[in-house]
Amino acid sequence: MSRPLLRPGTVVRYGGREWTVAGIETSSGSSARIWLSGTEKQDGQDTLAVFGLAELLGDASFAPVGSPPGLRVPQKGLLSTVSEVEQRRAFELERHVREVETGRPAPNGTASVRPEYDPASTTLAQREQAKADELSAQGWADVSRATVRRWRARYHADGVWGLVKKRRSSAQLVRADPRLVEALRALLPVEASRSRSRGWKKRMRGEVQWWLDDHHGEQGRRTVEVPPQSTFNRLLDTVEASLGLKGTVAQRRARAARPAPPFTPTLALRPGEIVMLDSSPLDVLVFLDDGVVGRLELTIAVDVAMGGLWGGLRPAGSKLTDVAVLLAQMMTPMVMRPGWSAALSMASSVVPHERLTGIDERLKDAAARPVIVPETVVVDQGKVFVSPATRAACESLGISLQPVPPANGPAKGHVERSFGSVNSLFCQWLPGYTGSNASERGSKVEQEPLWTAAELRALWEEFLVHWHHRPHAGLRHPLMPKKALSPNQMWAALLPVAGYVPVPLSSDDFV
Repeated sequence: MSRPLLRPGTVVRYGGREWTVAGIETSSGSSARIWLSGTEKQDGQDTLAVFGLAELLGDASFAPVGSPPGLRVPQKGLLSTVSEVEQRRAFELERHVREVETGRPAPNGTASVRPEYDPASTTLAQREQAKADELSAQGWADVSRATVRRWRARYHADGVWGLVKKRRSSAQLVRADPRLVEALRALLPVEASRSRSRGWKKRMRGEVQWWLDDHHGEQGRRTVEVPPQSTFNRLLDTVEASLGLKGTVAQRRARAARPAPPFTPTLALRPGEIVMLDSSPLDVLVFLDDGVVGRLELTIAVDVAMGGLWGGLRPAGSKLTDVAVLLAQMMTPMVMRPGWSAALSMASSVVPHERLTGIDERLKDAAARPVIVPETVVVDQGKVFVSPATRAACESLGISLQPVPPANGPAKGHVERSFGSVNSLFCQWLPGYTGSNASERGSKVEQEPLWTAAELRALWEEFLVHWHHRPHAGLRHPLMPKKALSPNQMWAALLPVAGYVPVPLSSDDFV
């Protein structure tokens, strides 16, 4: 489409009205004048006005009717703030917008007009739809006629800069429910009164929902729903940034400098085939047996095939007795404790309890925690795990001990990841949670109502049973690959294949 020339009879738009060019007085430079006649009468009389050429051309509302959008000077200063990929995308969108409006991707182009974009035979709505269909066929995601219409509006308003993707973090706060933002600002530990350690985002989502129910619920009815986890995470990041609580550059670099994963994933097909052991200080302050505030040492074992978890807590560093206790825990059923819910018993779980009781009477009053016989135990180079006593104990029980190379955490990634799950599911909900590093630690953690070591051990034993009832995203059965199974469900699925052999331990074995 060629650009219309200003001549007598040309219809133009200026000041929100349509005018007809009545005459043009040419003179030197910008002193030329144009007579415009209004196409609509005012007070029953014709309207005639005289304008200078410079005045008309300098007004953004002046344009010949039916002309293509004016050429926009690329905002090089603004475009230099985005990546080259975003710049190329913006200029490509400009070509698509111009083709929709004029039929040609570039002004004064020599290429022929494609039939689906010919303004002479198609409407603007048809050209918008044709462009949406074309881009969708090329692999563009979520492009509709409304998308093309928004591109046109942004291009008319801001030129090429309007076609650049912009992050609208501040707009999230505007669109979000004010009560939700209020809850986040009330619960986030601001620097001035940061007494409690910051937990994981999943915990924060649950606390926000509880806060909303307490402050805005009506007669036990929930009036404000917390958005899904992904949306909540974005909103939480935005609120944290507004409060100045985002991590430092050094912390982000530390998270990025993680070791590479092993070349192939660890595969186990039966319970006890591969068990990984490790120990780490528990990120919770407690009152020790001597009344001093301190942290306990957690030693855990994880079965790779079914995600089973066993663990023990002690005040000082791990000792040989902790390894012996873990081996005994794996091969001995856990007896139900007084006060536990009946739902935690093995008789109430998916495990074939009656059939197993006929083989092992110890399972009659047992909690729903798997019982396995380890075949291979993977440990690190800790002095306790590679000591001669530990090797002798494993040899007497027919267990193969496999130490991993030094400083190779990914080689026993299952147990390393389980420590993170223990923090998110257990530690961060307790008073005295110290966080995984100093940047996440509250300033008044020691002043919280701390638990005693004995109370924490009792709660830990109950948590171990709950662990085996919770579905794990990494546990999948080949016949049900889309369903996440719990450790108890995986154990029940593997029992018919692997079988169950009771191994009662005598006093000599414990010694």
